Amino acid sequence: MPRTPLWTTIEATLTGDIAEGRYRPGEKLPSEAALAARFGVNRHTVRRALGAMAAAGLVHARRGAGVTVLQGPTDYPIGRRVRFHRNLQAAGRLPAREVDALETRAAAAGEAAALELAPGAPVVVCEGRSLADGQPIALFRSVFPAGRLPGIGEALREVSSVTRALAACGVADYTRRSTRIDARLADATQAARLMVDEGAALLRTVSVSVDAGGVPVEYGRTWFAGERVTLTLADP
Repeated sequence: MPRTPLWTTIEATLTGDIAEGRYRPGEKLPSEAALAARFGVNRHTVRRALGAMAAAGLVHARRGAGVTVLQGPTDYPIGRRVRFHRNLQAAGRLPAREVDALETRAAAAGEAAALELAPGAPVVVCEGRSLADGQPIALFRSVFPAGRLPGIGEALREVSSVTRALAACGVADYTRRSTRIDARLADATQAARLMVDEGAALLRTVSVSVDAGGVPVEYGRTWFAGERVTLTLADP
């Protein structure tokens, strides 16, 4: 009778550990050396088991950073009222946003057209990562009309919520006027920031949000890690 390969037993054991909560999403597994000692095998056998788990979307291995446990895909509603923090909280996840860059510059042609601005008008651009339970799920770039929203740059520095930043600038409510979705492959920089493999599938949304009077207040692009987010159509 054929013997069960050792690596499949290790994969099953570690998968069970994750299911039972011994290793939680966002936490790192023990090192290959520690796992090899635990199971009494060589590191190559452990590496094969971890590779199978990575292919199944349970963990992500990054050179020099170890192996991190991943969370299952999160449903993320796309509709007229998209609110990052509210969406994740409704899914039982802890939301967070990291701002990596914030600058005021002249609008590019596409940005000016989307925001209905004169060519070269000043805009505030905010870029960063969105996280769920400490795990990166998306990269974002939001462009705001500086002249239409005085103080938006300062508000974005103080709060991590777009909704709260817009409210501080007098926009009590806003909705999505349009959202386009397409698929992209992660380049090396995106892969490193999202902790996915280079060439992994990304879901990109390109959207325009408007205030109660229909005036554009945000032009946004978001790159979601396809293995961690399921985009769903929400009710209007």
